[in-house]
Order: sequence, then structure tokens, then C-alpha cells
Amino acid sequence: MAVLRVRDFDIHLGYFTGVDQRRLVDLLRACLVQAPLVRPVTPRGTPMSVRMSAAGQFGWVSDRAGYRYEPVHPSGQPWPAIPDMLINMWHDLVPDARSPECCLINWYDATAKMGMHQDKDEADLSQPVVSVSLGDEALFRMGNQTRGGKTESVWLRSGDVVVMAGAARTTHHGIDRVRAQSATLLPKGGRINLTLRVVT
Repeated sequence: MAVLRVRDFDIHLGYFTGVDQRRLVDLLRACLVQAPLVRPVTPRGTPMSVRMSAAGQFGWVSDRAGYRYEPVHPSGQPWPAIPDMLINMWHDLVPDARSPECCLINWYDATAKMGMHQDKDEADLSQPVVSVSLGDEALFRMGNQTRGGKTESVWLRSGDVVVMAGAARTTHHGIDRVRAQSATLLPKGGRINLTLRVVT
């Protein structure tokens, strides 16, 4: 398995095989029965273009009350457990890290994107974030510790895993666009992004 290093981000190309990707999608569908996707809004009330859910002890939510982690889905139901496949991946790629407490599940259709941002709502920023791409390809843009300046982009393909640790942990990053129908994993197209992180 090749590892591509771009701006302190380690991209494990094709970490999940096609068979494992299909198995993982089935496990995620079971999670979403318990914790359905929702379309969050920003604190200003603007709907996001992605739909979200989560698994683990906590889920990340956004609404007019702000960005935060919550122990239950907006419906009031507890989040499902993080699938063992993802726990095993985490311990394989970041063996010295604490166990993940949240797996954010983001669903992108062909028009969705994610603006440049830092993951910094967690209590311990020394712990990594590990991101899994499934389905259609997405243009992943990596910036700097502060907003602005030169950026670099790479296309993430289904099965790729990005590790954000060290300097990359608080680097601005985002998804500029999704290449529609570029993968066959999801029958109706689209992209699933999973980000595992330690919350406390």
C-alpha cells in the first residue's frame, strides 16, 4: 500500500480493498438506521451542503446553538457503536493514539463541498484525526495553520485514508468538489467521508 505525503498529511492510497469497502458500506447502513443522516445548519442558520450522522460515544453536531459534540443523535437516540473495521484501522495507522470516541459520517452528493476549516472542537489536539473516503472521488485541499496562503490539492479515491497528525492536525483543509459517478461503490453515486477522532 502506497503512502502519499502532502503538507504533513499522510494519505494511505487504497487502504480499503473493494471487498472491504462494500462490507464497510453495509455496516454504515446499519448505523444509519439507528442514527439517520440529518442536514445541519451553521450557527447563522445556513444549511450545510453535506448530510451528517455519527457513531461512537459522541457525535459532532451543528445548529444555531453552535458547533459541539453531543452524546445523543438529534432524535434523542444514542449513537451506534463505531464498526470494528474502523477501530482496527485506527489502531493499525495510529497505534500510539487513544481509542476514537467519535466517527463522523458525512454524505456528499455531487453538489456538496466542505469549506476550508480546522478540526479543533476536540479537547486534546495532540490526538490525530483519521479520514476515510468511500464512493465518488473528491478534491481534497490542504492549506495552512492560518487562513489564506498557498494551498495544494489531491483527488481522494474510494478506499483512501488520510491521517491528520502532528502539524497536519490543525491545518486548514476542505473538499472543493466531488467528481460525480467516478466510482461504482454506491449504486446512486455520491461520497461517504468518515472521520474518526478523540473527543475528550
